[in-house]
Amino acid sequence: MKKIVSFVVLALWVALGHIHAQDQQDQKRLLREQRREERRAQEERQDSLQFSQAFQAINNKAFTLEANQVVFKYGQTAFVSSNTNFVSVNDDQAVVQIAFNIPAAGPNGLGGITVQGSVSGYQVTTDKSGNVYVAMNVIGAAISAAVNITLYSGSNQASVTVNPNFNSNQLTLNGQLVPSSQSTVFQGSTF
Repeated sequence: MKKIVSFVVLALWVALGHIHAQDQQDQKRLLREQRREERRAQEERQDSLQFSQAFQAINNKAFTLEANQVVFKYGQTAFVSSNTNFVSVNDDQAVVQIAFNIPAAGPNGLGGITVQGSVSGYQVTTDKSGNVYVAMNVIGAAISAAVNITLYSGSNQASVTVNPNFNSNQLTLNGQLVPSSQSTVFQGSTF
């Protein structure tokens, strides 16, 4: 009889230990899920704030698209430094700079080209998904191009396509659109 009682007590003790361990695992899982949800909500708030700042900068004509990827005419891509590859608009002036990490200095001193021109035909539209589109022309001594910018809804991720008017060397830059005051770009020698 003593053996049966001690066996039952031991079985209860093991069962309670297992239940306690399972409860601790459930608490840890719930805590991880709660942290994950809090992080996700914080990221959404941050993205929303960045989107509203970028949208305001577009309306103020004071923004810079800092590109970390360049897509060439036939789809070839190159990852580049965002502080030397950008499209910037300040009032009625625009700067387009492309600089690759190559040994040759290039016309701008950074391994690429920097062109500046006047902005005309500046139009901002928004689609029903919340994406913002900017269409403009940039005309200067070394540039004459149609420039189209897409700011994706809910973040400051953007894409700009530069279509030169005198050739078909289309170029697309992907990166983040920020207000000019928050931009960290380095501009090379301008044409």
